[in-house]
Amino acid sequence: MRRMLVSVSGFSSEVGKTTLLCRLLDKHQGWEAIKMTRGHYRSCGKDPEACCVSGLLGDRPLVLSGRDTTLKAGKDTGRYWAAGASNVHWVIGTDLQIEAGLAEALQRVRAQGVFIEGNSFLKFTRADYSIMVAHPLHRDIKSSALAILPRMNALFISQQEPDPALVDALFSRLEKRGSTRPNLPVYFDSDCDQLSKQIDQAKTHLLTSV
Repeated sequence: MRRMLVSVSGFSSEVGKTTLLCRLLDKHQGWEAIKMTRGHYRSCGKDPEACCVSGLLGDRPLVLSGRDTTLKAGKDTGRYWAAGASNVHWVIGTDLQIEAGLAEALQRVRAQGVFIEGNSFLKFTRADYSIMVAHPLHRDIKSSALAILPRMNALFISQQEPDPALVDALFSRLEKRGSTRPNLPVYFDSDCDQLSKQIDQAKTHLLTSV
């Protein structure tokens, strides 16, 4: 069965990616979600015990699915379940294992749609609809975000009401980093229903064009 893949990426950490993903899950009941966790195993120079998933790393990526293994209170996976996901898949692996882990997780998806949070996995697969999340208080822009910006379908700013000056300031920062001004629709918190409808329209086009 053809399923729609929606990516939720961010200019940096703590910009509201998980919050937006959960809001979209709430509006797309029955969809699934995938959590990507990249871990280190002695190769980063850090103490392996300091990595929260270092003990779960092995020769192959670990892919967990279902409530029994992914419903963790206080974790992003637990928030996905609370938002109404019909299944949650948690991919844990090193940088070199993420591609294989993502492929395995996608094979387990049975719903018509799945949300995936993150940036780096877009090196290995193309989403059907991609959202970049920014926050007015976080000025940092990761190189990984700049690399995937041309693939985005929408820009979401984690602020309640629209602010054209804020959008201009954000685009100016992008231009200073050598990126061209993106020709993307911009959504704010108050536009979440409209963003959800755009995803629905993209899904209808995808499923009817197969």
